[in-house]
Amino acid sequence: MTSALTSPPTSDPASRRVAVVTGASSGIGAATARALAGEGFRVVCAARRTDRIEALAAEIDGLAVACDVTSAESVAGLAAAVDGPVHVLVNNAGGAFDAASVEEADPELWRAMYDVNVIGLLRVTQALLPALRESGDAVIVNMGSTAGRVAYENGGGYTAAKHGTQVVTETLRLELLGEPIRISEVAPGLVKTDEFALVRFGGDRARADAVYDGVPGPLLAADVADAVAWIATRPSHVNIDELVIRPRAQAAQHKLYRG
Repeated sequence: MTSALTSPPTSDPASRRVAVVTGASSGIGAATARALAGEGFRVVCAARRTDRIEALAAEIDGLAVACDVTSAESVAGLAAAVDGPVHVLVNNAGGAFDAASVEEADPELWRAMYDVNVIGLLRVTQALLPALRESGDAVIVNMGSTAGRVAYENGGGYTAAKHGTQVVTETLRLELLGEPIRISEVAPGLVKTDEFALVRFGGDRARADAVYDGVPGPLLAADVADAVAWIATRPSHVNIDELVIRPRAQAAQHKLYRG
């Protein structure tokens, strides 16, 4: 992948554009950090699990910063650790924490999903906007979901949160019009990662595996990361408002082929 916005990787960190990726300890976040590093960015890998992000940062010649996006103090620490302008912010931290009906849902789990998927995105964006402005040519990519477009049974908490992600993205684009910051959302469909479904089902491996049973070629984290890197490396006058990406086996939220 080539771009007019990035230069070939260099050993001098000061000469490289900076990208910040939240939720970088696994899955789409880790894959995105690798993809952006491959495009020449110096990537700040932010997540709660320091052992994982330290290993990732060492692999890609980036910087590991421990960060919990649900903590204002932790997010302030992330902003302080970023020295100088930021050219790309990927608000990837998020997740689904239940698969319950509205009738049976735990309000605290819904609160937790909203806190990480929406309020966390808000905190990080607010904290890094000065650094993004300083770059003179920045991109914010928010990680949404097809769940942010279509409701489905037993997914009310997550779909509500991801609808929030979409609306925050749209609002931010309106509010920052005229500034040198582009605003995008990537909305993946079925992505097979090591942890997403497992977390959603409270560690129940059988239920997590059943999500992907028989599906030929679900999306992988690297597929979504490739889309993020493509958005981040468009010419500065080009804004990709939103990119919905699904596996070929998924025609719609309720239309999934299992071979």
